[in-house]
Amino acid sequence: MGLFERSLPDVYLTRLADLAVNWGRSSSIWPMTFGIACCAIEMMAVGAATFDMDRFGAGAFRATPRQADLMIVAGTVNAKMAHVVKRLYDQMPEPKYVMAMGACTVGGGPYWKHGYNVVKGIDRFVPVDVHVPGCPPRPEAIIEGVRFLQRKIMAKRVLADGAPQQPDFSGISVSPGTVGILDPTIKVTSTTAGPAAPTAGLAGAKA
Repeated sequence: MGLFERSLPDVYLTRLADLAVNWGRSSSIWPMTFGIACCAIEMMAVGAATFDMDRFGAGAFRATPRQADLMIVAGTVNAKMAHVVKRLYDQMPEPKYVMAMGACTVGGGPYWKHGYNVVKGIDRFVPVDVHVPGCPPRPEAIIEGVRFLQRKIMAKRVLADGAPQQPDFSGISVSPGTVGILDPTIKVTSTTAGPAAPTAGLAGAKA
């Protein structure tokens, strides 16, 4: 928005305009065709027919950073490659978002201790909006990460002045061990109930 960004009073009309702009941005996320290592295979799968990320408006992978909104950093990033990632990020137009996909990208993965040439988290070079852990994450996890990012975009302020709203993450899996979408700026508590305890009858039958 440039000149008018967060410069208008926080009234009903500006909030309605923010809602319309954020809906357009969240419904047309164009990822960049950019894969580094083995996680890129899962990123390719999520754009194919079986998972079809285009259902969420995020399936138009662009071949240039100047036409992309989302950088999915998929794979192990070494010290030399990190500067290339930063250059590509700088070439993307605003607003732009980054998804750290895979354990290596999030924090070094299996190379975090002895991999001296591996970056221990791409967030040391570019700001990360969503972390998707896994080795590698399944395509469903990438879709959950996109949905997580869409909720964050919907809560942003565009024209209206004021603090960003709290995103609504209802309906998105955040349970540890399954998808586990992580965000360093927002604390999400899972409401998923644990496994039920065995009944007395079953316990007696097993005994």
